Amino acid sequence: MIKKGLWLGTATGFILGFVLWIFEYATGKNVYTLLLNVDFIPIMGDIDWPIYMEWFFHLIIAWSIAIVYLAWIKYQTDGRATSRWATALVLTALAALTYFPLTDLAIKETPAFDDLTAISYWLVGHLAFGVSLVKLDEWTKRKK
Repeated sequence: MIKKGLWLGTATGFILGFVLWIFEYATGKNVYTLLLNVDFIPIMGDIDWPIYMEWFFHLIIAWSIAIVYLAWIKYQTDGRATSRWATALVLTALAALTYFPLTDLAIKETPAFDDLTAISYWLVGHLAFGVSLVKLDEWTKRKK
């Protein structure tokens, strides 16, 4: 489960990052910057991290979500599609809600707390994460 969670978290984390990068590149809304931002964390925020380390921090969260998703599906549900989708929806919604504390805590420039366009981009990116979580999980089950 850990190995699959790491793979699934890597794939879905890259999908989320890519979607938010496209939005930021195309519109100038700093949603990708917000995703990778750690400047508000004591001690860590004092370091000018290279992009690969910011990505590593992001992937730690994606791996955690994927492992929780897989464990919950295996041990707390019947494994049906509705259970997988419900679990992914709850985990993704919780992750998407981080927009508000991350925006509030950020030191570098990130989207405004009430920027509905940026919030929409953030939600679309996280929706892509949640959908890919379920679909890639299903795809790996078919490959066996």
